[in-house]
Amino acid sequence: MPSPGPTVGSGPGTALPGEGSGDGPGGEGSGGELTSGAGGGTDGDQGSSGGAGPRRRSYRWVVEWIVVIVVAVGVAFGVRTFVAQTYYVPSTSMWPTLKAGDRIVVNKLYGTIHVGDIIVFKTPPAEDCGGPPVPDLVKRVVGLPGQTVSAHGGQVYITGKLLKEPWLPKGPQTYTTMSKPFTVPKGDYFVMGDNRVNSCDSRMWGPVKGSYIVGKVFLILWPPSQFRYF
Repeated sequence: MPSPGPTVGSGPGTALPGEGSGDGPGGEGSGGELTSGAGGGTDGDQGSSGGAGPRRRSYRWVVEWIVVIVVAVGVAFGVRTFVAQTYYVPSTSMWPTLKAGDRIVVNKLYGTIHVGDIIVFKTPPAEDCGGPPVPDLVKRVVGLPGQTVSAHGGQVYITGKLLKEPWLPKGPQTYTTMSKPFTVPKGDYFVMGDNRVNSCDSRMWGPVKGSYIVGKVFLILWPPSQFRYF
């Protein structure tokens, strides 16, 4: 994204009324002819209307541009609020999927949440992992409401079944530990960073409420070498 956007921690010529019936030449509604009076009066009327025409056109141009700008700002605000928003990733807790400095696009019309989805959400009140405070975090969903999440031998299990995580490369950064199994409450989601040994996530501060979810990450926009869809 050329524009950084907010930081997401990991620790989206209309005619005016009356036109066509003006005072200038051709402005009359009955065929465009001016009504003639005394000779001097007619010349005076034409001279008067000749000065008003440019002023009216200038006023209309200003009004039209104000309308265009207001509509554009409204559309941009609506898209950012309800459809999609861009974020800047400052840390490495989602490495190697998301790298520090990546700019991502979040879909706010996300529908159903699945295990494996990468989501952006409001920072939970219980989060206390140090570092500068950020309003939003980005993690991967590993547990849905009602599921029990646990870790054995460095791998994640969901209600006793091994969770296949093709998004994780082999290596020590993916070795997962948990102090004890956790059953996800109704309406909540259990999240982890892909860089399991360097991620402050639900293992430390608990699940994320569904109402806290901003949207799903569906695109890495910048840098070009990282461009990809999810």
